[in-house]
Amino acid sequence: MAFSLPQRLASLPPYLFIDIDRKRRAALAAGHDVINFGVGDPDQPTPGFVIDRLQRAVRDPVHHRYPPDGGLPEFRQQAADFFRRRHGVDLDPEREVLGLVGSKEGLGHLPLAVVEPGQRVLIPDPAYPVYRAATLFAGGLPYAMQLSAENDWLPQFDAIPAEVARAAVLMFLNYPNNPTGAVAPRTFFERAVEFARRHDLVLAHDAAYSEVYLGSERPPSVLEVEGARDVAVEFHSLSKTFNMTGWRLGFAAGRPDVLAALAKVKANLDSGAFGAIQEAGIEAYAGIDRPEIAATRKLYRQRAEVLCAGLRSIGFRVDPPKATFYVWAGVPPGYDGMQVANKLLDEAFVVCIPGIGFGEGVANYVRFALTVDTDRIATAIARLRKLHW
Repeated sequence: MAFSLPQRLASLPPYLFIDIDRKRRAALAAGHDVINFGVGDPDQPTPGFVIDRLQRAVRDPVHHRYPPDGGLPEFRQQAADFFRRRHGVDLDPEREVLGLVGSKEGLGHLPLAVVEPGQRVLIPDPAYPVYRAATLFAGGLPYAMQLSAENDWLPQFDAIPAEVARAAVLMFLNYPNNPTGAVAPRTFFERAVEFARRHDLVLAHDAAYSEVYLGSERPPSVLEVEGARDVAVEFHSLSKTFNMTGWRLGFAAGRPDVLAALAKVKANLDSGAFGAIQEAGIEAYAGIDRPEIAATRKLYRQRAEVLCAGLRSIGFRVDPPKATFYVWAGVPPGYDGMQVANKLLDEAFVVCIPGIGFGEGVANYVRFALTVDTDRIATAIARLRKLHW
C-alpha cells in the first residue's frame, strides 16, 4: 500500500533551514570552505560552571529515573527566583512555572493545549517558523500580523481585522525578535496585554533571547505588565544565553490554567528533561550575572559591528541589532532574499537564510547568525566584495 503524508504534514511549507543545510553539506563534501551564518547555534562552549554541576549531578542515581512532572521543584524555584531578581515579578513555582524540554518543545505543543481545529491564531510575519507549524499541527488557522521596519518590527494591533481578532484564541509574540533583532518596549507589552484581555485570547511570548541584549538595557518581560498573568505565558530557554542548544532545557511561566493544559499535553508526549540537566540549569540561572555571560554578549556585539559594516559597504541595508545574535539585512537593489542566499552559497560558499523562510512579507531580507568569529566574518565579506552585484 502506498504511503501518503497526512494533511497536517503536507500543509507545512518546507523547513528552509533543513534545505539550506543540505546544500551546505553538499558544498562541504565537494571540498569547499563554507562559512556558515545559517542556523542560530552558538559556536562558544557551555560555561564551565554549568558543566561542572552536570558532572556531579549525572552520578546521582535519583536522576536515573523519570523526573517529576513539570520539572524538578528546585529548577522551577530557580526560574521563579530569576523572574523576581530580573523582572520584579513574584511567581508561584508550583502553578506559574513549568519545565520544558527546550522552549521549542513548549511552543510547539502549546497550540495542542489551547486551540481547537478551525480556530484563528495570530502569528507575526516574519517569525520563527515553529509558531506556524505548531498551529497547523493543531488544526488552527494562522493569520499573519505583518511586521515592518517602519513600525520597528512591532505588530500593529489596530490593523488586525475586527472579525479576525474576535475569532482568535492565541497570539504569538517574540521579543527580542528572531529574525529582526528588534526589542519591544514595555509600553508595547501593555498594549499587547490589553488587546489579549479585550479579545479573550492567550498571549504566548517567546523570550528565548531575553538575555542576549547587545545594549545597556535589559529587555522587559511581558509578565512585568499588570494583569499579564491573566492572559500571558512566557517561554524561556537556556539554549542561547548559556550556549546550551544541545542540552534541551527551558521553562514557561505565567497564566496557570494555560500551563496546566500544556502540562497535560506534555504528560502524554514526553517525560520531562533529564534531571541532571535540570540541576545544571539551576546552576546556570544562579550564575546569570557571572562575567562569562556578559563576555558572550560583548562577543556578539563586536561581531555584529564588523558584519554590519561589511554588508553596508556592499550595498545591504542593515543596522546593528539591539538584541539576539542575528543580523537582519535588506538585500541590494535588484535582488530578493532567496536570490541573494543562493548567490552567496553558490558563488562565495557563504550561508545565510532568506527572509522568505520566516514569512511572506520579508522576501527582500536575509538573516545572518553571529556564530562565526570576526576573522571568518572578514573573510566572508572579502568574498562577497568580489561578487558581481
